Amino acid sequence: MKIDLTGTTAGEINKALVKGRRAIGTPAVGMVLTLVIVTDEENAYDALKAANDASREHPSRTLVVIKRVSRSPRDRTSSRLDAEVRVGADAGTGETVVLRLYGEVSDHADSVVLPLLLPDAPVVVWWPVNAPLDPAADPLGALAQRRVTDTYTAEQPVRELSARAQSYRPGDTDLSWTRITPWRSMLAAALDQVVCEVRSVEVEGEEFNPSCELLAMWLADRLDVPVRRSLSSGPGLTAVRMTTSGGPIVLDRADGSLATLAIDGQPARAVALKRRDTAELIAEELRRLDPDDTYASALRFGVERLATVPEPASGEPVAEPEPEQQAAKAPAKKAAAKRAPAKKAAAK
Repeated sequence: MKIDLTGTTAGEINKALVKGRRAIGTPAVGMVLTLVIVTDEENAYDALKAANDASREHPSRTLVVIKRVSRSPRDRTSSRLDAEVRVGADAGTGETVVLRLYGEVSDHADSVVLPLLLPDAPVVVWWPVNAPLDPAADPLGALAQRRVTDTYTAEQPVRELSARAQSYRPGDTDLSWTRITPWRSMLAAALDQVVCEVRSVEVEGEEFNPSCELLAMWLADRLDVPVRRSLSSGPGLTAVRMTTSGGPIVLDRADGSLATLAIDGQPARAVALKRRDTAELIAEELRRLDPDDTYASALRFGVERLATVPEPASGEPVAEPEPEQQAAKAPAKKAAAKRAPAKKAAAK
């Protein structure tokens, strides 16, 4: 059931929600949270579809906030609120209100959203695109216990990660972090199977994919070992290679769905590691509303502390060491050359 309201108010929207519930025969409110989606017109459909799919696991009231751009100075000084209320089959297992804000009211979206929040229920704010650099300082973000962003949609994801580390507040999270949950689980399970000391790690993935940087920072923060970030053609994360005292451990996913886990001394195993869609990611984030301390620790490790290795072109020879590195290795080579005659004499 859909109810369109033009030039409306928050009070009229609440009345329309009650009217819609009575019309479909469900007067009771059985929702567990309020999900506020802040997006633009272009991305609203995909975000709302993902939220509706996630509502099967987390029945919620979904408020979609779309700030419409006013073209003329006269339109920018006027204010108008249009709403589309959806209940029943059109709103998944919860309720949906699409709010379109025009003019000066766009700068006060929090005053429109506040009367529509479910009483005594947690609030989650999600920015599918164009998230603020400090989500907790945003007027809508200040209403929420959980603030979800996605650095993958940023124009410069690596720089965005650095900004997120500086502005982090408990309750902030990132769908780029959620994407690597299966990788973290698989790598932790692999290390539980062997007794060894991890000496170095290489994380391989496509360029401009913040999930690769987050996984590398998590490994460096938890294992306290050097971690290199190498580039590949993707899709997404393609491999993690760990050098250990007991031999190499490699988790390789070349096709984006099926991975191979190879542990030295054990047969290689195929493991399901498919790339998940947005609905699965947002549903995972809604399962926990407490601060994610592991994400905070990995984020604050700092992306600038990772060594990046470029992807070599096909058939391109391996790059020679820099002159400074060659000069550093020269004394060691001379010393080894001097020891060689002595070893030969001892052998005779």
